[in-house]
Amino acid sequence: MLELRELEVSYGKRKVLHGINLNMKRGESLAIVGGSGGGKTTLGLSIMGLVEGTVRGEILLDGTNLVAVPEKALRKIRWNQIAMVFQNVENALNPVYTVLDQVSEPIVAHNLRDRYDAKRRAEELMKMVNLPEGRFLAYPHQLSGGEKQRVLIAMALANDPDLIIMDEPTTALDALTKVEIINLICNVRNERELTILLLTHDLYAASMLSDRMAVLYAGRILESGFTPALLSNPRHPYTRGLIRCYPNMTTTKDLQGIKGMMEFLDTGCPFHPRCTQSIGICREKAPKLEENDGRFIACHRGGIIPLLEVRDVSKTFDSVKAIDSIDLTLYEGETLALVGESGSGKTTTAKTVIGLFEATEGQMYLEGKRILDRDKNFYRRVQMIFQNPMEALSHRLSVQEAVKEPLDIQKLGNREQRESMVRHILEEVELPSTQSFMNKYPHQLSQGEAQRVGIARALILNPKLLIADEPTSALDASTQAKVVKLLLNLQEKRGIGMLFITHNLALARKISDRLAVMLKGNIVEEGPSNEIISSPLHPYTEDLLKAAPTLSANVPVVPTNNKNDGQGCPYANRCSKATEVCFKEKPKLQSCSSHRVACMNLKPEKEG
Repeated sequence: MLELRELEVSYGKRKVLHGINLNMKRGESLAIVGGSGGGKTTLGLSIMGLVEGTVRGEILLDGTNLVAVPEKALRKIRWNQIAMVFQNVENALNPVYTVLDQVSEPIVAHNLRDRYDAKRRAEELMKMVNLPEGRFLAYPHQLSGGEKQRVLIAMALANDPDLIIMDEPTTALDALTKVEIINLICNVRNERELTILLLTHDLYAASMLSDRMAVLYAGRILESGFTPALLSNPRHPYTRGLIRCYPNMTTTKDLQGIKGMMEFLDTGCPFHPRCTQSIGICREKAPKLEENDGRFIACHRGGIIPLLEVRDVSKTFDSVKAIDSIDLTLYEGETLALVGESGSGKTTTAKTVIGLFEATEGQMYLEGKRILDRDKNFYRRVQMIFQNPMEALSHRLSVQEAVKEPLDIQKLGNREQRESMVRHILEEVELPSTQSFMNKYPHQLSQGEAQRVGIARALILNPKLLIADEPTSALDASTQAKVVKLLLNLQEKRGIGMLFITHNLALARKISDRLAVMLKGNIVEEGPSNEIISSPLHPYTEDLLKAAPTLSANVPVVPTNNKNDGQGCPYANRCSKATEVCFKEKPKLQSCSSHRVACMNLKPEKEG
């Protein structure tokens, strides 16, 4: 029904839309989402023929190119075939006319009906959008924000258009009114079989109202796909950033922003100055929007890249398997929390990845390349924060010497440059960079200061992967909160991928994007943190959640029997849901719902 081909819009020398290609089927709802100033409203106005800039390309409505249609002919198309609900309700309504007159106006102007018939039609429309009859003769200043939005929707529906463009229809509304407007739009769409183009930064509205979603940034489409898949599994760094910024009741991880500001660039990927995985070509050439595994993505790296891949890795000590066929993927800029009881294999997994232990079986990959040698180049990319900072820091080295040592080993910079880098990283982890502090030794530091020194030492080489092994377990609650906030801020600025190891599930939910639950060397459940926290599928995860700290007087009751489970499920002897097969057969980690779960009582989803 609607197709945009290489659509470009410029205001003077400034190009606001770059080569937009989109299509919509009749009866479909498409959401264009993105930050303010990205070009969403310009896109809507260009389709309506109301944009003040220069338009190039094609806007095809049922085969007719609206860009080439004269203004006189466009006036017949507006409100009859295409209508728009404008963003600013205060400016969209005329303050000197009643709302009944204003809804009647497009009916009279475009359908050539007399005013009596037009007002009867307007009354029907306002009843349909649930505006109380007592408000029909009110003036805009006498209406609430939600009532004004209903009036604008009624005006857009006045002449039964095929396509309605809605520009931020839920902006500035309270939660209940927003839900009412969303339900109203859904009902009207179903009754009239409308085609809706939604322009919004409200991801909740987009999730409720759209079949498909396209992410617009600085005038370019960076990602598009079906709405549920795009929101649950964003593939472009900007899309992930948008979702991380958006507060909603299912979010477990603390909100994170996107570094820097939006810029309209003539060359390169528009997101590259803010992207934490950009490479040389990103600054030189704009990526094309290409299909990638069912999603359209504009990224030279194919979207968010896998940073660390652990494939069927096992580690055996004297015939005892400490970790058994571990399979994990950690993406760039993501935090994957590895949780479980003490002795479950979390630290062994970390030390195997960093190279302190050699894997007995399996392979590991860093940025797509198999890890064969852990040389100096490897340790520039991967660093580790150890559990006990007082044991991890040499008591013979001062703060300055401990933080500078990785630079000395890598032979980076001269003496003055290294000292400058030490001061900078200490300030970045919120420690003093004075000479008196840098001359201190570990025994002269508090636990929190020592942990920050350990973080500074790990970060001074600017690694892409940070393995944090219980980095807050020895800290008081206040210092722990500061360290967690510090790690999240550093991740936001640097795009660090973190493998965060903890037995504290309450902490894991605040810092992680995904959770992997370990039990006796096995991953028994893995998936998005918010979904595992709200809907755990493995009995062991359920018990961990019951035992997680809450500020209440209720003592959780969890199984305590920890017998050797033999060849079956490692949790069989402690599981209240165990069946006979659980004691005989070890379950495999398979997809079930949005998680991966190793449980004999859950049926995996069929492929496809």
